[in-house]
Order: sequence, then C-alpha cells, then structure tokens
Amino acid sequence: WLLVLSALVAFAECFHKIPLIKGKTAREALQEKGIWEEYRKEHPYNPMAKFYQSGTESMTNDADLSYYGVISIGTPPQSFSVIFDTGSSNLWVPSVYCSSQACQNHRKFNPQQSSTFKWGSESLSIQYGTGSMTGYLASDTVEVGGISVVNQVFGISKTEAAFMANMVADGILGLAFQTIASDNVVPVFDMMVKEGLVSQPLFSVYLSSKSAQDSEVVFGGIDSSHYTGQIIWIPLSSDTYWQIKMDSVTINGQTVACAGGCQAIIDTGTSQIVGPTSDISNMNSWVGASTNQYGEARVNCQNIQSMPEVTFTLNGNAFTIPASAYVSQSSYGCSTGFGQSGQQLWILGDVFIRQYYAIFDSSTPKIGLAKSV
Repeated sequence: WLLVLSALVAFAECFHKIPLIKGKTAREALQEKGIWEEYRKEHPYNPMAKFYQSGTESMTNDADLSYYGVISIGTPPQSFSVIFDTGSSNLWVPSVYCSSQACQNHRKFNPQQSSTFKWGSESLSIQYGTGSMTGYLASDTVEVGGISVVNQVFGISKTEAAFMANMVADGILGLAFQTIASDNVVPVFDMMVKEGLVSQPLFSVYLSSKSAQDSEVVFGGIDSSHYTGQIIWIPLSSDTYWQIKMDSVTINGQTVACAGGCQAIIDTGTSQIVGPTSDISNMNSWVGASTNQYGEARVNCQNIQSMPEVTFTLNGNAFTIPASAYVSQSSYGCSTGFGQSGQQLWILGDVFIRQYYAIFDSSTPKIGLAKSV
C-alpha cells in the first residue's frame, strides 16, 4: 500500500492544472450594450493578424475570446486572468503605467510592489487587428498552476487597443514557439521545460462545451478523464505555431473546402474555425447559413438538428464536428462558428478544440487529438 501511495503521489505531482473559466465574451458584452453592430463596423474581424509577422508580436481582434485562467506574477504574487493562447508566444499583462481605457477595468501589475521584479532593456509592441499594445519587457517570478518560473521575461503594457476594454481577461499567455516570440523572449512553457519543472515536455487542453468551470490546461501531463478512445498524433508541419497539414474539409462525403490540402493551426486563442473566404462561404452555404454585413453566418435555430456534420481530415485522420458544436446559440439568434479570413491559412479554434482534447508535445514536436468526453 505504501508503494501504491507513493506511485499515486508521484502521478499527482506530474499534473499541474490550470482551471479555465468560460466567461462572457466581448461580443456578448457589446450586444448587451446595444453597440455590437457599431463596434463590428469600426473593428472588422481580423483573426489572421497574429499569424503574419512583421517584426513585432501580433494578436487577433477576436471578440469571442472567452476561456481564461488565473496566474500570478511577482513577490508577493499579483494575480491576473489570462488567455492561454497557442497562437502566440509572449506573456503580457496591463501595468500601473497604462492610462488607456482598456487598463482601467483590468487588474494592473505594479513593479514597485514586487521584490523580485527586474526591468528589461527592450520595449514591446503587439499588433492587433485594430490597433496595438505597447509596453516594456521585464522579468519576475511567474506562477502557473503551482509551477513557479523565476526570472520569466514578460511584457507590461503602457498603451492598449480600445477593444481590449470589452474583454474579460487581463492579458495573454502565449504557448507557441520561441521562434515567433517578440524580442526572442523564451516563452513560459519553454522555461518550464528548460528548468525541469514539468515531468513531460507537453501540455494539454480541455475546453468544456457545457459547464463554465470544467475546462483546464494541464502542464506536463495528459488527463485521461477528458477523452475517450485513442489519441491520434499528428506531426507539425512548422514549429512556429502549432501548425499541421489538413487534407480536406467534407460535408456528406463531398469536398467543400481545402481541396488538394492546406495548412491549419490548432489555436486556443481563436474562438472560431477560420479559413479562406471562398472556402468558408462554401461551407456556410452547404449548412444553410447566410452571411450578414458583419461577416456573421446566421442560421435558423430550429434547423440545427437537421444540419449536416462537417469533417476535417488531418494527416489522413477524420475529425467530425456536428452542427450542435459548430452553431452557437444566444438570445440574439444562431450563427455558425465558421469565420472568413481572406488568407489561405486555416485556424482550428475553440469550436474544434471543444470536440477534441488537444495535446501539444514540444519534444518531437507533434499534436495529439482525442475525442473529448
């Protein structure tokens, strides 16, 4: 029994869990204020912004970002809610030096209250689809799920784009590779691996479609209670983002998008499934959706049960998404989670990840996908 107990303790130590909360999205907050249409006119959806680098770190203008968890920075710790984003590589939070509207309704980091804080020598600029965040690089102790990373370089904001004021999370924690990090900063997870703070060089993500509280990120382990069946491993086609090869998108056995193959990114920081304009238009047409002037593909809520499944074939493996998963319902009606980008790169965001438990292994590197429970 002592041996069993020791094994269980060792097993438990491998798991560093960060609970994720599925909060109200910026879209929902703006709709409640009656200014969503006005906002969308001024800030067109640009989900691909962060995937085309121009020397600075980029982030998307995604009004549906909603999953966030809590980390702390400094000694004593100052807490912040952040989006765990596999589509970017830098950590940043608002600071007391920021006077932008977006900083006024978020928690702000105060360097003077941390005994382990150190200023860096570089500035930081993050390009959004509709503006930018500017600030400074610094280092301090960052605590994530019980793991303390000392001397972690991160950004503190001086200015933030106006639309950030409508988002719940205070900042972003990027989980992509160092190759795309602004100023070549070593990302938080890379530091965990480098310092031997996780038992395996991987993290896994479970996004619940029902409860607001069940979602989580696990650093250094895989939680088998969140999936059923076999894990299908897919090699990366690029170790910048978590990018893989997609063979096709089919509906009722017919190829409707990605004919001849394309590239896709598994991205926790994008809410929708995003693809080239013509392909997404075709998909929305096949499922009976009509796109309005704001780029939203609206459907009749009563038709969800009869709408077809959509199958994404990745590296020869089929992953199917039912209409109940790709259609979002609210008091404002129903719309599909298929968004247009105007670029050839696809993003398989939260609509996809809610259906498939995702494991991000940096050692090979590869992505594991298994059916979520």
